[in-house]
Amino acid sequence: MKKILLILSFAALAVTAGCKKQSANEIIIGASPTPHAEILYFAQPYFEKAGIKVKVLEMSDYIIPNTALDSNDIQANYMQHEPYLIDFNKKNKLKNHLVSAGKIHFEPLGIYAGKSSNIEDIKNGAIIGIPNDPTNGARALLLLDDLGILKINKNKGFEATELDIIDNPKNIIIKAMEAAQLPVSLPDLDFAVINGNYALGAGVLDKVIVGESNSSHSASTFGNIVAVREQDLNNPQIQKIIEILKSEPVKQYIQDTYNGVVIPLN
Repeated sequence: MKKILLILSFAALAVTAGCKKQSANEIIIGASPTPHAEILYFAQPYFEKAGIKVKVLEMSDYIIPNTALDSNDIQANYMQHEPYLIDFNKKNKLKNHLVSAGKIHFEPLGIYAGKSSNIEDIKNGAIIGIPNDPTNGARALLLLDDLGILKINKNKGFEATELDIIDNPKNIIIKAMEAAQLPVSLPDLDFAVINGNYALGAGVLDKVIVGESNSSHSASTFGNIVAVREQDLNNPQIQKIIEILKSEPVKQYIQDTYNGVVIPLN
């Protein structure tokens, strides 16, 4: 635990140190490397044409982008969906309320083959890895429910956990893991439910069996957002950044680059 806290402390210091070099009127956006930062890099010429200086700060962590935003070390982040942000606001003592400035894209969860590949004839006692964070864990369980692999108490919705499994005819073993570890753990699992960005980054897209539909409730609920401090929501530069990220050239880039693993939203 001390080691984790030390790593996070060093990461936080790195963010702060990096942001001290911020230019006047520059918007620093913290972003996950794939696909968020890649999308921002593509949009850079459009930001420049609009007269906006955007600095992309790549972050692989899911905590520091929000704490850095809260302290105004960065002015926006692009790495999460709104349910995660709402949960983060509730569970952390922040100085500012963090909100969504706009939904940009959707990353469908998919079921990926590990030691097994036939999801329709899943073996008794199969081990399925799922993300261990609350929102994506619930999405994974609901996807398994939709496929008839197990049955979840639907009243729990996106708050479902393994404790809400009400029928498990194949005695499936659910193994909750850090989302980023799921792709590399495939050789030890029968299947894993993996976020699109992690599957993309790990190069395991060829192992996908089935995924969430882009017309599903998940698509409208779990669209990836640009988050800002509430008082910056009406900042004209932030609004222009959102407009550019939702523009046709950026949408086309997402469609051409990520082959359905990342889907642009209207």
